Amino acid sequence: MDIQQISITAFDDQRPGTSGLRKTVKTFRVAHYLESFVQSIFDALPDKQKKSLVIGGDGRYFNREAIQVIVRIAIANGYRALYIGQHGYLSTPAASHFIRKHKLDGGIILSASHNPGGPDADFGIKYNISNGGPAPEKVTNTIFDISRKLQHYLTIDCDDVDIDTLQSIQIGECEISIVDSIGDYADLMEHLFDLKLIRGLFNSGLFNMAFDAMHAITGPYAREIFVRRLGASEESLLNCYPKVDFGGGHPDPNLAHAHELVEMMNQPR
Repeated sequence: MDIQQISITAFDDQRPGTSGLRKTVKTFRVAHYLESFVQSIFDALPDKQKKSLVIGGDGRYFNREAIQVIVRIAIANGYRALYIGQHGYLSTPAASHFIRKHKLDGGIILSASHNPGGPDADFGIKYNISNGGPAPEKVTNTIFDISRKLQHYLTIDCDDVDIDTLQSIQIGECEISIVDSIGDYADLMEHLFDLKLIRGLFNSGLFNMAFDAMHAITGPYAREIFVRRLGASEESLLNCYPKVDFGGGHPDPNLAHAHELVEMMNQPR
């Protein structure tokens, strides 16, 4: 496996906040832009913290493409264990839990939160440290300082990883595991809450609910927790299959963007 060193001209606009770096998809697709920021993250970390990493995001446009870029750069930078949420799905709280549960060095989360998705919309990338939380200001400042001086990034040439099949594969000295991040997080909820007791409420016939995932990342988690573990009906869930453009809507949980849910709640019972 040959490690390639790709020369670049440094970017001056990659200052991340606590929610990472958020730009338009078109900006992230500029040649070497994403690669520069990912390399800057890795250069900001000591070698002892570059062994294990979880990667995933909210399923928005450019999510799958970005994962493949990150995998290649991570391997070139010496990571030995990479975990990727199946289909590229990994919510921010699920990433935090996965990092802590498996004692990883950190995680890269691909999300622009409530910003719209699609080829003409937004994308985001952020790094979480080993305690599961977002990188502190000291780290993000270092990432930014490095990005303004970066002259090259490291990568490898390999086929895309199949992120839809639960599996483990080996590329060089790195083991890549495609993991069920949905079930892992649902297990945590079952540990924190008495789901058996709550399931009794759902089965009592005295309670019903409606949930709108707005075609965003919460949909798969909602189906696992509400339907499979609590016994809610599929009909009580709306828009629970993630779409790269969130169905043309806006994944912001307020009444302006949840008219279907409002209509359902206002129906006679």
